[in-house]
Amino acid sequence: MQRNVGLAGVLRASGAWVAEARLKQYPLMLDEPAIWLVVGGRGSGKTRLGAEWVDALVRGLPPFATHRHGRIALVGETLADAREVMIEGISGIVTTARGERPRYEATRRRLLWDNGAVAQVFSSEDPESLRGPQFEAAWCDELAKWKHPEECFDMLQFGLRLGENPRQIVTTTPKPVPLLRRLLEDPSVTVTHMKTAENAGNLARPFLEAMEKRYGGTRLGRQELDGELIEERADALWSRALLEQAVSMPHGALQRIVVAVDPPASANRSSDACGIVAAGLDHAGNAVVLADASVKAAKPRAWASAAVALYHRLEADCIVAEVNQGGDMVTAVLATVDPTVPVRARRAHRGKWLRAEPVAALYEQGRVAHAARFPELEDEMCDFGPDGLSNGRSPDRLDALVWAIGELLLGGKGEPRVRGVG
Repeated sequence: MQRNVGLAGVLRASGAWVAEARLKQYPLMLDEPAIWLVVGGRGSGKTRLGAEWVDALVRGLPPFATHRHGRIALVGETLADAREVMIEGISGIVTTARGERPRYEATRRRLLWDNGAVAQVFSSEDPESLRGPQFEAAWCDELAKWKHPEECFDMLQFGLRLGENPRQIVTTTPKPVPLLRRLLEDPSVTVTHMKTAENAGNLARPFLEAMEKRYGGTRLGRQELDGELIEERADALWSRALLEQAVSMPHGALQRIVVAVDPPASANRSSDACGIVAAGLDHAGNAVVLADASVKAAKPRAWASAAVALYHRLEADCIVAEVNQGGDMVTAVLATVDPTVPVRARRAHRGKWLRAEPVAALYEQGRVAHAARFPELEDEMCDFGPDGLSNGRSPDRLDALVWAIGELLLGGKGEPRVRGVG
């Protein structure tokens, strides 16, 4: 009797990539997107995906293709990168090919298949080389590292004019370059995000452990491992470097702890967040940010419960609450959760930028430490300019931070307290 190994077993025995690919690498797309942008960390499987995508197009294999493609462009940062990574690398087209292996003609910078398909190789260093050739598809690798990204990408678009549906895949580790931002914001672009940890089955365990220990939660780790686009505005009050300094800054035992709350403006907008940040004061007179427990909660009792829970967990001295939006309601709702918690109501008389400036100055003076990484809070801090956040939303976490640090280090007139004074 023949053993039933199932579809997965048959695919694995045949060597088909679908048997080992992750869903993010092998999505069952309902259409063939003109631009598929794959943003991922180091070792997340971006190159393998690009190579398999090209192989599927040449062979006309679903779900990536419904017919064979004969003219393809391969664009890397340099010609050497294109050959050593995209073509002959450990996850490259030639290395991972099943059945017919294409051959690379170095003198003519092209990859040839026996069925007549041709993939021409280009470098981002020479956008003009893309002027003239035409293609059905293109694989753009490490776009965020390209030497002339805008010019090279534009020239490529003019050449994608063959077939019924010219298309391209872009694989890259993110960096805040204008072209990548533009693609991420374009609703017509299909975007896939992949983390290094998601490909753990194909990576050395010591590598993963070392990367997590050394870079986990850091700006570099979020970019290079988690595949996040880490933005930083030139006119922001805080910089990434300044926050790295705050994270590495030592601090002593705490003599006072406060939990600051910046309530949402309306109880009817579920998208509003309630900023909840805790900070302490050490014996040297420096502040230490301890927690970011901000929540997206429209109902007042939900955010009040979160603030009170943090108060008890840290054994804080009081809750500092902004009352501009809710007035007495803010203190009243906190009292319904726990009437024994002392609440200090604070009313803002200046704009967010003016209130945040002296707090940012304290960071520059080395008077504020971060006890841990707070990615979402840090993102708001490094995106807060004179006109607010670049996405137009309210800086809820940042507001709570300002109230907490202000309570600990700033006097009633907005002047920094003298070191050593509690």
